Amino acid sequence: MRFPEDLLAARRAYRSLYKRSLEEDLASRTIGDIRRLLVAMASAYKYDGEEIDEMLAQSEAGILHDEILGKAVEHEETITVLSTRSNMQLSAIFNRYKDIYGGRSITKVLRNSINTVGTDEDALNRVIVTRAEKDLKKISELYLKRNDVSLDQAIAKETSGDYKSFLLALLGHGET
Repeated sequence: MRFPEDLLAARRAYRSLYKRSLEEDLASRTIGDIRRLLVAMASAYKYDGEEIDEMLAQSEAGILHDEILGKAVEHEETITVLSTRSNMQLSAIFNRYKDIYGGRSITKVLRNSINTVGTDEDALNRVIVTRAEKDLKKISELYLKRNDVSLDQAIAKETSGDYKSFLLALLGHGET
């Protein structure tokens, strides 16, 4: 979904099909931070313009960095950033992140979250969910080039159950 209107249409279609809201189902079928993030993202009406606030991007890149490294005590700021910022602003945040933290791109964070002993589910969730709207296909292509294995294969190998199905669905694939 690329525009706020698409999300609204998807929410309406979900309610029509299942007779309950997407937010209700997300809240009842997930827990913890992933619940808060998914419900916030499903509920948010994002600005879809092209204006970027560079100072905000720099500040929020720091918030994401602290979150990825596990330094943040609360996740509210990260959830707010990921669920309310426009796609253009998120791109600016991720670019600033890469610039500030020594070229460490969001794809490198993704690879590290999968290739640790025991998948770093928090980092994996953040990357997949935050990039699903914008450019996850491009990230998947880069992942394959850099790692000689597809992102969906890596996720399928390192995860299981509903969590695996959820991540693979976000990638646009069924279970492999």
